Amino acid sequence: MKKQVDLFVPGRLCLFGEHSDWAGTNKTFNAGIVPGRAIVTGTEQGIYGTATPSENFAVYSDISEYKGDSFECPMDLKLLRDTANKGGFFSYVAGVASYICEWYHTGGIELHITKMDLPMKSGLSSSAAICVLVAKAFNELYDLRLNTMGLMNIAYWGELRTPSRCGRLDQACAFGVAPVALNFDGNEIDVERITLKAPMHYVFADLMAGKDTVKILADLNSAYPFPRSEEDKRLHEALGKDNRELTERAIKYMSEGNVEAIGALMVEAQKLFDEKVAPMSTELIAPVLHKTLNDENIKKLTYGGKGVGSQGDGTIQFLAKDEETQKELIDYLQNTLGMTAYPLSLRPKASVKKAIIPVAGFGTRLYPLTRGVKKEFCPVIDKDGLMKPAILVLLEELDDIEIEEICMILNRDEQQYYEDFFFKSLPREHFEKLSPAMQKYEKRIEKLSRKLKFVYQDEQKGFGHAVYQAKDFAAGEPVLLLLGDTIYQSNNGIPCTKQLIDTYEKYGATTIALHTVPVDLVGNFGIFAGEWEDKDEEVLKLDRIAEKPNKIQAKEQLCVSSRKSPENYYAAFGSYVLRPDVFDRLDTAIRENIVNAKGEIELTDALAYVCDNFGAYGAVINGASFDLGNPDAYRRTVESFGK
Repeated sequence: MKKQVDLFVPGRLCLFGEHSDWAGTNKTFNAGIVPGRAIVTGTEQGIYGTATPSENFAVYSDISEYKGDSFECPMDLKLLRDTANKGGFFSYVAGVASYICEWYHTGGIELHITKMDLPMKSGLSSSAAICVLVAKAFNELYDLRLNTMGLMNIAYWGELRTPSRCGRLDQACAFGVAPVALNFDGNEIDVERITLKAPMHYVFADLMAGKDTVKILADLNSAYPFPRSEEDKRLHEALGKDNRELTERAIKYMSEGNVEAIGALMVEAQKLFDEKVAPMSTELIAPVLHKTLNDENIKKLTYGGKGVGSQGDGTIQFLAKDEETQKELIDYLQNTLGMTAYPLSLRPKASVKKAIIPVAGFGTRLYPLTRGVKKEFCPVIDKDGLMKPAILVLLEELDDIEIEEICMILNRDEQQYYEDFFFKSLPREHFEKLSPAMQKYEKRIEKLSRKLKFVYQDEQKGFGHAVYQAKDFAAGEPVLLLLGDTIYQSNNGIPCTKQLIDTYEKYGATTIALHTVPVDLVGNFGIFAGEWEDKDEEVLKLDRIAEKPNKIQAKEQLCVSSRKSPENYYAAFGSYVLRPDVFDRLDTAIRENIVNAKGEIELTDALAYVCDNFGAYGAVINGASFDLGNPDAYRRTVESFGK
């Protein structure tokens, strides 16, 4: 059990699809309702806190609205539910705690809310944020092994125990400051992360006018679950098929990096809302909202704008043209219009354009071959029928996925081996004997050589130590780490390394490629476990990592259940996307001599540390990895690879 956790949960901004969450849940009663669809992101503002285990449930606040206020009671279901029913700030924390008490039977926590820069009652779901904060505290302190969707659901059910009537998209703040697409089909909710290809600079502002959210929701709900008039039918269209078509286009534009088109879509979404939704409630006339949207000074700075949340004269959002116009817009809204404005910049995850490959090992298990041949130059027959050194197969895959720079980590006396193969031109008489196709292939080897760089591991101090030698090469960027004696074969036409990078770009944290191994072999690998983060069970949110565990430890602590099998064990596939925090941990391990029993710096230790402190994911690869590291593995590779 952890002694203390630091917590942050952002607010929630609905970019597209407001009201479609509760509308979609009505499909439970009316099968003709089109499922809801929304795009939501966390904000840069949120709620901060620290939590420690405790016998009771206690909350202390430093935020201005509730400074000096506190709440404490035993972890007793009735007492907590009674508090939740009363309403007010502490009802939210008590509602979530009561749910945990009822279903998880944990001890209590002492939660200290240290800061809040999220505006309240502005359509940004501050109540949902505090509910997610409490759920995260219990999850991390008591190792409840909840994935993000699990946190979102507990926060939702906890808030339902209060007088608040939150929507199903409010708790999407659990996914952090990144856009996600949500689907609401009756009681079923699906969430998918959106991969951005260009930065988007939003501004959202409190219109300082006010609205009656309760009346808005009551007026709109009167048309559900069955429409009784033409106005009701138009509302169903707007929150159903019209909204789905619009949000799908928004996802497409975000994935393409077409920011200007997203802004135009915001204008279109607001027009649709005004024509088909606003007539249902006088609270949606929203004169201040529309006056601000039509302000010519604002239009010059933005690609588009629209209302937020339940709409009305509550909060407004704009998509600025760039960072500079974002600042100008905030200044204008605050100093000219007297509104409170906030920035929100959504940025693509840094693209992976660099790879590192440690190849400094002698290859003891392949002796005596390695007296004269480096193990990564062992020949294999590739799927194109050519006999190639294994390292060339690996480099070709990196070239295919547009990796721009490749760093080989080797011993100083081994560089000549690589230079002879990659940098020395074939004698002209040999080149002229090649077929035109092979002459073309020789040009590809020359292209690959231009991507290569070398760094040296002068001391053999373990795999983590070898990886650390490339820290300067990584230069604070995410890098793809491969093993020099492992090659990959995809089962679905997408290169295995591309599958890994695609997962990283969705989740933005250190990501390890994984595959299943039999329990009898777990002692040969680093084993990774966690909770499924996606409905396809291809991505694990990692929370347990062990280097070469024994069979009993694996069964008790590292087993992962899936729909296909109740018992799975996931080992490293042989490729990783490493964020800078991994190199920072390796730096600490080297300085403080954090080593294993053999006196080696372990990469697994660094990955476990990053997993605990920053988060990490595992991507289950649809493919196979082939090892060249020992005679039996090499025999299997020769027999199976490329077929």
